Amino acid sequence: MPSGIGPVANPQPDSRARPASEPGALASSRLIKRHSLGTRLWHWINFLCLIVLLMSGLQIFNAHPALYWGEQSRFSDPFIAIHAQTGNDGEQRGVVRVAGHTIDTTGVLGLSDDNGQLRQRAFPRWATLPGDKWLTMGRNWHFLAGWIFAPSVLAYLLYTVISRHRRGAIFPTRSQLSAIPRTIVDHARFRFHHEAEYNGIQKLTYVLVLFVLLPLMILTGLTMSPTINAAWPLLTELFGGRQSARTLHFICAFSLVGFFFVHIALVLVSGVFNNLRSMVTGRYRITARPAGRVNREESHE
Repeated sequence: MPSGIGPVANPQPDSRARPASEPGALASSRLIKRHSLGTRLWHWINFLCLIVLLMSGLQIFNAHPALYWGEQSRFSDPFIAIHAQTGNDGEQRGVVRVAGHTIDTTGVLGLSDDNGQLRQRAFPRWATLPGDKWLTMGRNWHFLAGWIFAPSVLAYLLYTVISRHRRGAIFPTRSQLSAIPRTIVDHARFRFHHEAEYNGIQKLTYVLVLFVLLPLMILTGLTMSPTINAAWPLLTELFGGRQSARTLHFICAFSLVGFFFVHIALVLVSGVFNNLRSMVTGRYRITARPAGRVNREESHE
């Protein structure tokens, strides 16, 4: 989704923007201040944290590359497993097992290149932090990023709930929700409207990520800790056991990966310079409405 996750600042025209009559200016556009400094810092710090969390999390997963439902690990019947096995031809093959179905993933998952040789490991060397098989260091990186990321997300969510302006920037209005079918059609035709506020699809996506996926990631991560289990056993019961919490943690992590791929793709196709500028400098170029045009949303709210 263009411009990244975060609240939209009060859109104010940039006093340095060139008037439409000035040579080289865009006759139908103007610059606004879309993101505050706090939002931009929050975005980039958490972007780095999520990269470290993902790569170190894959290193941790590699120590036991299987996921289960419930409290106990049923080694003979995993929900997901990534490993290497010997085929009928006697050759090693990398495979992913999902709910009883087996997929050959040789060279990518289960069996991948490690310093010039094919070695058994769930996720390849380039995708993990550190690259070598080093569980302790992977945990250290994971916890370091986690203790930066979790308080940052919780503080942001709390501020969003108590701030009327933040709620308006994140939660969709009725008119934005009713415009979602039209927005979907426009996106499918690669017609992107550069406006001061996020559209209904963007807002719904951000609500899902901010208020569902990220809190679920944090809570399931805490549930895997024996110390937290002893202090707050209700969490273990809530998620149906530590193994279920680990599986949900993994699913949420890759749901976020999917979100970021779509997010980055839309940033690229809808105007990479404009979107990056808004998250670096805070300034975003929008399409100005013709004089006398009344925004239907403004007239109903």
